[in-house]
Parts: sequence; structure tokens; C-alpha cells
Amino acid sequence: MTVHAPDKGAAAGPRRLSRMSFGAALLFAAAFVVATVPFTQRAEALIELDVTQGNVQPLPIAIPTFIGGTQADAQLAADVSGVIAADLKRSGLFLPLDQAAFIEKITNANQTPNFQSWTVIKAQALVTGGVTRQSDGRLRAEFRLWDIYAGQQMAGQQFYTTPENWRRVAHIIADAIYERLTGEQGYFDSRVVYVDESGPKDKRVKRLAIMDQDGANSRYLTRGNDLVLTPRFNPSAQEVVYMSYGADQPRVYLLNIETGQRELVGNFPGMTFAPRFSPDGQRIVMSFEDQGNANIYAMDLRSRRTTRLTNSASIDTSPSYAPDGSRIVFTSDRGSSQQIYVMGADGSNPQRISFGQGSYSTPVWSPRGDLIAFTRQSAGGFAIGVMKPDGSGERILTEGFHNEGPTWSPNGRVLMFFRDTPGANGGPQLWSVDLTGYNEFKVPTPAFGSDPAWSPLIN
Repeated sequence: MTVHAPDKGAAAGPRRLSRMSFGAALLFAAAFVVATVPFTQRAEALIELDVTQGNVQPLPIAIPTFIGGTQADAQLAADVSGVIAADLKRSGLFLPLDQAAFIEKITNANQTPNFQSWTVIKAQALVTGGVTRQSDGRLRAEFRLWDIYAGQQMAGQQFYTTPENWRRVAHIIADAIYERLTGEQGYFDSRVVYVDESGPKDKRVKRLAIMDQDGANSRYLTRGNDLVLTPRFNPSAQEVVYMSYGADQPRVYLLNIETGQRELVGNFPGMTFAPRFSPDGQRIVMSFEDQGNANIYAMDLRSRRTTRLTNSASIDTSPSYAPDGSRIVFTSDRGSSQQIYVMGADGSNPQRISFGQGSYSTPVWSPRGDLIAFTRQSAGGFAIGVMKPDGSGERILTEGFHNEGPTWSPNGRVLMFFRDTPGANGGPQLWSVDLTGYNEFKVPTPAFGSDPAWSPLIN
């Protein structure tokens, strides 16, 4: 992604961002996006969101429909502003206001608004913008973020891209607004890989699929010839490690999202479970079953040498590295019931950290390092919760008939998971919930979906 020199008022000189191109024919059209910052006038904002509080009141924000450069661009401009509003609303931190309440009609994306008319409807922030098709076929998308009470512009950027990348530009703009108002990185320009499930309940076809974090642009990565399970991204978001069962033989594969190339990591004796990358992407950690026991092993991807990390007469599985790579959280039934343990990355000093009622599974360390998400089964139901790495502060975010498999957003503020429903016509569907537990949303998928894994930001 090339970034051209700003027109004015910003640091000079071209620079190159490393946003990943999903240009493989298998997946996405080339994501060539160009951004400039020509008109940012950073002001000391009067509005801010403290996302460290437990129950954040969403910030009222006005997002008028973006203006099309020509009449032919009007629908695309409306689509871009609609995706921005949906992203911000889904975070639970923002409340996009009803456009029917707007007093001022924005007709020029670059004109200073009448702040009084937005104060009347209690908007605290305003986003104006437009989309224009250039003579060379590219799109130019631009936005300005206004602080209503300060009467000042907080941010403004413009982006050039090919028309098929309009949704990604919308996500990038939503991330910029999120970061400017919260002081934390957004998570909207990211992908989710998951298991697509179709067909009768007793003969489900399971394929790997990938989509935008809001459920758009879902595409298949495998054909459904073999059963697939537990896909997980590597830190660059360019590869996925997953389990595949063909002819009753479990195998671990690496799939390059960019090229579609698949590589067999190895054939292991017995069952293999839940492979996951280390934070540096150089190793994968997983469980092997041997004579009724399952222990955790780490594999160096360069040498393919495996190192045994646990050695117990129990079932140790679901390992997940801390973001600094120094520790691993996993589940074990060594204490007679399935609980969560934390040990050093070399397998040293395993310590039990879960002590609540029921059994615990699928622990995964937050990318911020401050929390561990888990599935808890008790009293005939399943819950998704979080606890600190020392086991304190356990909180349940959502409960149901069968909730399982949490995965973190890149900024560690939102979890996605799957929720199964009973009955012959039931099946798993993807949901998201933020750390307050108050903002729960269904993520649309073409068929049933399970076992989601959220990518890092695509940069």
C-alpha cells in the first residue's frame, strides 16, 4: 500500500505501509489503497471515550450519508458511510444517531458544519465525507471527524483505491475514527477464518472459509473433501494452521492465504489437537494423544523438531501462548476435572488458575496480555468468560445452550465465538460480544459457522 505525500499540512515525503494485499485469485481482489492526510488540524478534543471503564456509555455520533462526487457515485458513497456506522455501532462504544433527526444537510464534505445544529440533536462527534470516482478509474474516499462541542476538526484523511476495495476503505476509516476518539487501535480492518458447515446435521460438510470481521466477503479456502477443524492465523495474517481429517487420518496443515498453497506440517501418531502459532510465528504448539493421554508439544517450523512440554497421565490440550511468548495457557484434567493451567513456554511450573464451578476449555490469551478468554460448562449450559492470567477477576460475558470457542479481536476488546442451537434444524452460528457483555451481535455467514479465529490487523 503506497502512501503519497500529503497535499499540505502533514509530514512530507512518500512512505509505504505494509497493509497486506489479499490479491490471490483464491480470495480477494488486490487491496491497493492510497492514503493521504491533507487537511488534518489536530485539536485538543473535548470528547473522549475511556474504554477502561466496565460499562461505557456509547458516544452519540452523527454520520450523514457520504456525498458522491457524481450521481453515479452516490450509492457507493452511501455504502461506505453505512459500513463505517455499522462498524462503530457494533463496537458498543458509539451510538450512530438516526439520520431523520439531522437538522443540517451536509452537501459539501469539506465545508465546516454548523455546530449548533448538531448540538441540538445531542451529537458529540460528526463524521462527514465523500466518495468520488477518478478519471483513472480509482476511487477517492475522504472523511473529516468533527468535535461538536469544541467546534473543531479532529481528524481528516483521504484514500485512493480500486473500486472493489470500497469496503476495506470504510473499515480503515472506522478504525481511524475509533483510534482518534478512544486513544486505542481499532479492529475493523481485519478478517476472520472459520469452519463453514452445510448439509444435514449428521452429514455436515465442513470447509474453511474467510470473511471480513463483519461477515462480508465470505469465501471458501477448502473444498469440503475432508473434515477441517481449529483454523488459527499466524501473526502476519498470511497463513492459517488447521487440522484436517482425511481417510480418518488427522493431519496438520499450513495454508497460505495469499497464494492458496497448502503445506503438510507432519503426520503424527494418534490424534492431534488444536494447533496454534507462537507470537513470533516460528513455532506451533499442539496436543498429541498417546495411549489415552494427550500432552502438549511445540514444533519449530524451520527444523520441524518437536519438544514435549507436558508429561502427565492426563489430557492436556488447547494451548495458547501469551502475547510475549513467555507462557502458555492450556486445559488439563490432571486435577480430576478439566481446568485452566498456565505454565512457562518451556513447560515449567504449571499452575492451575481456574477454580469456579464446572469445567473449563478453549482458553485463549488476549493480544493485550491482560485477560484469558475461556468456555465454561456448568449446570447444563455453556458460558464465555474472561479472567486475569492469575485466575482472579473471572467474569461471564454470555451464556447459552452451547457457546464455545472464543477468539479475540486484534485490540483485545471484543470476542467472537460460536453458539449452537438444538434440534434437527439447529446449527452453530457466529456471534460477537464486547468486554462489557452488553453488546452482543450475530455475525452473518452464508451457512452455519463454527470455530472462528480472528486475524491481526491487516497491516
